[in-house]
Amino acid sequence: MSPPPGLTLLYLLAAVLFIVGLSQLSSPRHARRGNLIAAVGMALALGTTVPLLHPSGLTLGLIALGIVVGAPVGALAARAVRMTAMPQMVASFNGVGGGAAALVGAAEYLRAPVGGAALALSLPVVFSVVIGAVSFSGSGIAYAKLQELMRGTPITYAGQQAVNGAVAVAIVVLSVLLVVSGVGGAALLALLLLALLLGVAFVLPIGGADMPVVISLLNAFTGLAVAGDGFVVGSPVLIVGGTLVGASGTFLTKMMSDAMGRSLGNILFGAFGQVVATVGATAGPEGRSVRAGGAEDIGTLLAYAQRVIIVPGYGLAVAQAQHAARELADALERRGVTVDYAIHPVAGRMPGHMNVLLAEANVPYEQLKEMDVINDSFKNTDVALVVGANDVVNPAARSTPGSPIFGMPILDVDQAHAIVFLKRSMRPGFAGIDNELLYDPKTVLMFGDAKDSLTKLVAVVKAA
Repeated sequence: MSPPPGLTLLYLLAAVLFIVGLSQLSSPRHARRGNLIAAVGMALALGTTVPLLHPSGLTLGLIALGIVVGAPVGALAARAVRMTAMPQMVASFNGVGGGAAALVGAAEYLRAPVGGAALALSLPVVFSVVIGAVSFSGSGIAYAKLQELMRGTPITYAGQQAVNGAVAVAIVVLSVLLVVSGVGGAALLALLLLALLLGVAFVLPIGGADMPVVISLLNAFTGLAVAGDGFVVGSPVLIVGGTLVGASGTFLTKMMSDAMGRSLGNILFGAFGQVVATVGATAGPEGRSVRAGGAEDIGTLLAYAQRVIIVPGYGLAVAQAQHAARELADALERRGVTVDYAIHPVAGRMPGHMNVLLAEANVPYEQLKEMDVINDSFKNTDVALVVGANDVVNPAARSTPGSPIFGMPILDVDQAHAIVFLKRSMRPGFAGIDNELLYDPKTVLMFGDAKDSLTKLVAVVKAA
């Protein structure tokens, strides 16, 4: 049912707020404002939809139940979930959106008379059911890998591609039957189950190192499924909002793939993250050693530097050390040291993870420098302080053709005059390979929890 003209204008305003909010997300400085603008748009869209519903007691009761259950869950997640678990939350919320889109499409199809679903209805329904279900189950596997409920390395088995291909073919056949002949609910249920299976099979062979790309791609899937539902129920705001999410997620996926120096096909089907015995071991080749240092020596080195670049990684998030990093930067700046943060596009476990983490600690936006901007500065930097990063600073990406990360653009940390690594242990990163930078004569390691190590360095710098 088409909404009255007045409500259509409100839908249009909500869509405009979505667009403005998304445009604000292009800069960390405006991202918070963009989120608020988009949230106002969503509240307006929801409020506009309520008058279109049949005012029965059951309908109003379901709306109230949704608000009572959903609002506290969202508020609690926003306030209580740690930054280390933010990728998991994004994956789970994205999966819920995909699942909801699939169910809405299926429900609308079942409401049509048997065999009476027109092409204009059945085509977007099939699209929403398949894409939404893939996003739902795929996001569930991504969540399990990120939460370490299952191993993060690729899970493969003999004949996997053939099985996946057979499932995909079955989905195509059922989709054609549903669109062309309008067969009943049994075929729709079978399509839904096969799409759920495909989502699981799609994410299982993808390793933890590629989860940022997977999350971005599944987010795009959810947006496209929602846009499909917009055509099914005749909602312009769903079409606009879903298309925005689908388009932005697709562009982000491409950008993330480029940042890793790999094609999207290689990321999705290359089983990246398998242990490669020929590349190196955790402790490094026999006879090689690393140079370790204490807080006094490293803190003094930082205090008397002229320029320091901090390179954050997932280890910073695990240790919840973003506030300690900001405190160290403040202490150095009071001594006249220039401090910047080098942000690699795929550092962490979701797109923009490091930007969000450092914004939480109120790090000035102008100090957050993207890889392409900051790389030329390393050769003029006295100390590069690497906090929890690994693969994104590994010179093997440039120098070792046999390495799984060969060709990936990296931060040129090895060009700094001195390199300090804050690490818990010699364990490798997501790629499962040794980091050649650890054995560089310019590198000194400080082992321990990143937050504790940074706190000690702050004390030394202040006392210097």
